[in-house]
Amino acid sequence: MRGVVFDGKQIQVVDDLEVREPGPGEVLVAISAAGLCHSDLSVVDGTIPFPVPVVLGHEGAGVVEAVGAGVTHVGPGDHVALSTLANCGTCAECDRGRPTMCRQAIGRPGKPFTRGGQPVYQFASNSAFAERTVVKAVQAVRIPKDIPMPSAALIGCGVLTGVGAVLNRARVGLGDSVVVIGTGGIGLNVLQGARIAGALTIVAVDANPGKEGVARQFGATHFLTSAEGVREILPNGADHAFECVGRVELIRQAVDLLDRHGQAVLLGVPPATAEASFLVSSMYLDKSILGCRYGSSRPQRDIALYAQLYREGRLLLDELVTETYPVEDFEKAAGDAEAGRAARGVLTF
Repeated sequence: MRGVVFDGKQIQVVDDLEVREPGPGEVLVAISAAGLCHSDLSVVDGTIPFPVPVVLGHEGAGVVEAVGAGVTHVGPGDHVALSTLANCGTCAECDRGRPTMCRQAIGRPGKPFTRGGQPVYQFASNSAFAERTVVKAVQAVRIPKDIPMPSAALIGCGVLTGVGAVLNRARVGLGDSVVVIGTGGIGLNVLQGARIAGALTIVAVDANPGKEGVARQFGATHFLTSAEGVREILPNGADHAFECVGRVELIRQAVDLLDRHGQAVLLGVPPATAEASFLVSSMYLDKSILGCRYGSSRPQRDIALYAQLYREGRLLLDELVTETYPVEDFEKAAGDAEAGRAARGVLTF
């Protein structure tokens, strides 16, 4: 079968991958569509260290082909969106509703694939850039069959991370003010999360003026090409500032833009050894800097919720899909993503 493999030196679209059958508590999914996220490219450039060879992709949707013993919530023929959260479901963190903190879901890459008889790693417990993949049952969330697969694919990472950061981590409230630095796939979902939450002032900041239209479509009330103008809109600062690029100087900007009791939420991914600085004295008015893993999401609940919001016209998905590419055109899709020409490119199988 076809898949996108990174061997540590180059990316290849191969046609000789194999994947094992699902075991107990697992699901075999035929991937229909998969979003290309910068996290996939971050594995290639070393920003996210990961063992190789690896099948990339972590934002996908498809059709269940088979289930292992004990799986009852989905069955063959069901349409599913996939999460990357292979949490155990039984530890203290899972039990208290914080599956993103499950230690079984972090840093334990499996090898369900083989190529030429040699094992190949799975990225983010998902590997959606393959015609078929095996995931834990908890990662497969049934969705209505009327949601287009390219749109459904984006729920599993971009929407869960961006909208989830607003609703679950920051808990943006009615009438709050929000600044979003970076309007790529994650930033756009933060914008629409803020809109859904009822934020009053939503300022999008992006160096590319060509992104103003889509930023306003997703919920921005103001658009700036530099954070320097934020204080003219919010003289006292923002209740919430989201950094969605992954650059330490922008993290500092997010912190500096906060009002009293404000919080900066970090969503961009800088290099693993990157360090950021801030004025300690600026934090004593109850300000906070919050890390956020995967939107602090509970995927079985949140994916179903976002799917329903989409069906009601309250959450945008189709508009996120800038372009679809056959998997064979991965190189072009990656180039468009790197150049910022695509909010989310989607690979199709």
